[in-house]
Amino acid sequence: MDTLRHRSARHRARAPRPALPGKPTAFAAIVIAALAAVLVSSRAEAASACSDFPMTSASETSDASSARQQLIGMVATAQKRSHAVGAAKLLADAAAYDIEEVRASSQPQLSVNTSLGPAGSKPEGGEHKSSLQWRAGLNFSWALYDHGRVEHLTRWRTSLADAAQQGQISLSEQIALQTVNLALDRSRHRLHTQVWGQYAAKVCKLVDSLEQIVAADKGRGSELVQARKTLQQVQLSQAQARTQLAITETRLKRLVGDELPEPVSLSALLPGVPVLADLQERAARSADIVALEAQAKAAANLAEATVASQKFQAGVAVGLSTAVGKERSGAWNAGVSLSMPLLNPGADPAAQAARLRASAATLQRDDALASLRSRLAEVHQQAEAAGLRARDVVGVLRNSERVREDTLAQWQQLGRRSLFDVMSAEGDHFNLRLAYVDALHDNQQSVALLWSLAGGISQPLN
Repeated sequence: MDTLRHRSARHRARAPRPALPGKPTAFAAIVIAALAAVLVSSRAEAASACSDFPMTSASETSDASSARQQLIGMVATAQKRSHAVGAAKLLADAAAYDIEEVRASSQPQLSVNTSLGPAGSKPEGGEHKSSLQWRAGLNFSWALYDHGRVEHLTRWRTSLADAAQQGQISLSEQIALQTVNLALDRSRHRLHTQVWGQYAAKVCKLVDSLEQIVAADKGRGSELVQARKTLQQVQLSQAQARTQLAITETRLKRLVGDELPEPVSLSALLPGVPVLADLQERAARSADIVALEAQAKAAANLAEATVASQKFQAGVAVGLSTAVGKERSGAWNAGVSLSMPLLNPGADPAAQAARLRASAATLQRDDALASLRSRLAEVHQQAEAAGLRARDVVGVLRNSERVREDTLAQWQQLGRRSLFDVMSAEGDHFNLRLAYVDALHDNQQSVALLWSLAGGISQPLN
């Protein structure tokens, strides 16, 4: 009975267990050898914990250069493969032809017409005559003066073409940003998988050591159960990370094709957070804002064209016609055509509506620019916070290494810590490494979004 009470108290206090009766040497050798192996492995991993994901290093600079070239190729491929970008390009080309169509309306026009069929005539007091006739005509016209109507229409179409071209650039930029984000997510989940794998390997070693200990001391079976449960949880998290990686790669394949390049670390791909003032200055020249400016100009020119269409118009017209049947006849006419609306009650409302649309388009552009600058300030804060969080996690990681090492040593050698303390220290350490990976990639994605909003992600990549 004394022996049982002593064993129960000893188990709760996690004190070093004395050698088993009759087997002091064998049991001590097993425990010392198994736990020493875990301690050596833990120290080796602790020494390299922060070096797995360094903020900057000489090797990472060259790796970042090759990763940047890889990402540039992926972005170019995604833009080339995108049907949406192709459709936007076709629309921009169509808008360019619209300009030519309007501009050509001020040039000389020549048309021919012909017909074949019966024709008849009956002069007063005469007989009705009919015959099969072939009729042909030639018409020439040339607008001489239109108060700048065609010029304003040409500028209207030109502004719309500029807006369509900027829309294509904006859509290409969206594809580029989506590709960069998916590539960064791929890097994030790949590193998550690696960290969970390292965590699982560490727990596996601990489970193996505990299995040897429990084989000699059945009283420590609960520790083995706890370690196996932790291993299962880590393996489940690793499987979830693999699933997220597979999903991200599937989405990336839709953009760049089924042949993805070899995965590389993109955690230090883009440079540091750019200056907010420079970004906001660039924002005024971004594709979306320039497109809205073009639309506002288009509305203003359309208003001027509407006003000009209600004013004096002049042109030249020449016509030739001939008819061949039982008799042959011909006619011609030439002159200057004049047109001046005298009463058009809808002219002023149409012009006023066009002017109001132009003013509304200008206000929409100003509102979009203000919203963009506000969005830039918000994302800039997020990028700086992510970078600061990554640096802070590095400091916590260093302390975490010492905690996990000391906790494991106290559990192994002094019996002053429980297995729960050991597993908690390990879990905290690897979760910090995951937090570091997330902070790095959050920073990169925020920087990518900043450049995209301010004009284009291709600027820092190139």
